[in-house]
Amino acid sequence: MMPSPFRRGVLTTDLLEEGLRAGDVGVVVDHYQGREDLREGYELEFFSGTGETVAVVSVPATSVREATDHEVLSVRELARA
Repeated sequence: MMPSPFRRGVLTTDLLEEGLRAGDVGVVVDHYQGREDLREGYELEFFSGTGETVAVVSVPATSVREATDHEVLSVRELARA
């Protein structure tokens, strides 16, 4: 199932230039429908442990999935490239 706006989305690929890794959880800000000239994708916002925005990224739909009720969030140090 794909995430809908304002729901949690989980990265399935690393975004090293942003300091993000597969498994990091963000909030879906927007969903881009696929078109002939544009792949389907999502814009996600990622936050620090204190709620500050650390990144807003656009990713293809294949790089994000919806978080589930069977997962627990955790914390790690943000390391930018």
